[in-house]
Amino acid sequence: MTSLTPELIAALALFAFVSSITPGPNNTMLMASGANFGFRATAPHALGVSLGFFVLVMAVGLGLGGLFTAYPVLHDVLAVIGGGYLLWLAWKIATSTAIGAGTTGGAPQTFWQAAAFQWVNPKAWAMALGAVTAYAPADHYAVNILIVSAIFTAINLPCVSIWTGFGVGLRRFLDQPAVLRTFNVAMAILLVASLVPLALELFGAAGGRR
Repeated sequence: MTSLTPELIAALALFAFVSSITPGPNNTMLMASGANFGFRATAPHALGVSLGFFVLVMAVGLGLGGLFTAYPVLHDVLAVIGGGYLLWLAWKIATSTAIGAGTTGGAPQTFWQAAAFQWVNPKAWAMALGAVTAYAPADHYAVNILIVSAIFTAINLPCVSIWTGFGVGLRRFLDQPAVLRTFNVAMAILLVASLVPLALELFGAAGGRR
């Protein structure tokens, strides 16, 4: 039994679609991987993103999110770790010079690497917290969390696959080393740009504690 109404499910589905299809670290890396390695080789990466996010939403809903409320400093620690990792990934993308050499030094991210990345991905945390707090009623809470997680994953996987497809569609235009280098640098810049809201939030929080 669940207390999720059809209206709430529809709102959740819209939130899941908009947050999953818009640019962010996962989608930027998947597009770069699709361009560098192709769809089939990037498929484990895409699956890792969606199933890793499923586990994250479940964990947040079942109590992990409360730790960040009780200990706000954990949010800053996570942000610094995630930001540092994203900068490293941006460097790896930017320095790729040929198709087949990309986000992890010559191979696409594995399923487990992509799943683990969700735990340090600031956008994934924001999406998970938003889904749990806005769309999981207190009645029959555990069942609602499971349903929210499943709906989000069902919508997220096609969205991230679309970004992989975008990258694959660009492969035929990237056979020239200079063009591929420009593309990878542009993807790296977008990845770094995705950290701007996080940096502003960190600096704002630091200023507020003074």
